[in-house]
Amino acid sequence: MLDQVRIDRRTFIAVLASTVAGPRLARAEAVSGMTFFYASVGPELALYHIDVEKASLVRQSSVMLPAMMQYAWPHPAMPILYVASSNGGPGSIGVTGDVHHLTAFHIDRGTGALSPHARPPGGNAVALRWRPIHMSVDKTGRYALIAYNRPSAVSVHRLEPDGTIGTEVTQAATLDAGIYAHQIRVTPDNAAAILVTRGNDAEQGKPEDPGALKVFAFEDGQLVNRASIAPGGGLGFGPRHLDFHPALPLVYVSLERQNQLSVFELENGTLSPEPLFVRDTLGEAQKLSSKQFAGTLHMHPSGDYLYLANRCDATSTFQGQEVDAGGPNNIAVFEFARRAGAPWTGEPRLIQNIETHGFHPRTFALDPSGRMLVVANLTARAVRDGERVRVQPATLSCYRIGDDGRLAFVRSYDIETGGKLQFWSGMVAVA
Repeated sequence: MLDQVRIDRRTFIAVLASTVAGPRLARAEAVSGMTFFYASVGPELALYHIDVEKASLVRQSSVMLPAMMQYAWPHPAMPILYVASSNGGPGSIGVTGDVHHLTAFHIDRGTGALSPHARPPGGNAVALRWRPIHMSVDKTGRYALIAYNRPSAVSVHRLEPDGTIGTEVTQAATLDAGIYAHQIRVTPDNAAAILVTRGNDAEQGKPEDPGALKVFAFEDGQLVNRASIAPGGGLGFGPRHLDFHPALPLVYVSLERQNQLSVFELENGTLSPEPLFVRDTLGEAQKLSSKQFAGTLHMHPSGDYLYLANRCDATSTFQGQEVDAGGPNNIAVFEFARRAGAPWTGEPRLIQNIETHGFHPRTFALDPSGRMLVVANLTARAVRDGERVRVQPATLSCYRIGDDGRLAFVRSYDIETGGKLQFWSGMVAVA
């Protein structure tokens, strides 16, 4: 039923695809410079050198943050990585915390080693009001945008010409930040920003909190309310993360609370009120539990494929211990269907679910050439092994990406977390 909406716009997208996509999207373009992989455990952020041909990682060094790492984003033009940290806990009922920072690190172009951004002396870190669950940098490199989950909010901070974090931009408008923000991204033209607000499931007599995509106009650091996209009034709509197609005016959104992928049209600085497509992220044979969640997603650099994390936290009791209940922890691979003799619409089709060799794949990353993917599994977990119980550590799992977009598992590395969480990972390319 949902696939039948906005046929006229879908036809337009198909025609546009035939003119701007075509063969150049068939494979990733060559990438110059160095690419480094980073992953965090608690407040420690580690650097790994990657070998794309071998799909392998080698740990190099690490830096310590003011508190547990939350998210990071590179400057678009300079070798600087901005890192958000907090001692607040994850989840809608997690610890609020009282230490929250945004820190700038210089990236050594040759080695990837991180060091405090030099100005002011001692590094560049600024305090934030609440736990920053996500952050990004606009296309110009002039502003950092921060999303907070409790309270649901967004802030904008100036970035100076040398990359130093400047003052917060006081917003002239009162912003509609929804319920439980989870991500903030600027649109490809930098003229709008989208705050992804997940909402919350009904629980213990408390009604469901609706989710929404909050669209703001964005200019000179100022956000202005433009639209609230909430199909069904936001009930049964729990968005977590989005990504943009590199050539088509389409936005792909993971629905955490529904284990689905939705596709919206991006036009005139806002989104279509209803999705063009909705797809399940798990195959028919995979069981769902009340603790099954869709997670982050990333577009392949070619624009031909999309990858999305499926996470399961369900446990059961065995010999008096809580052990993994066997729910799906995997990466879903979607291709964009191309029917013989028909235009390309950007319609996603699930072609693979491949296990992550660990538990709760909160983040993952693709190298810029589109040939390697690394999954950071969040935590260690007790598992049943025959008639005994063993602990499966947190892992970093490496995959090759085939010419057809499918993943092939190569190896995983056990990560000692010491009871902390492997909360973030990412690939950073430095020219």
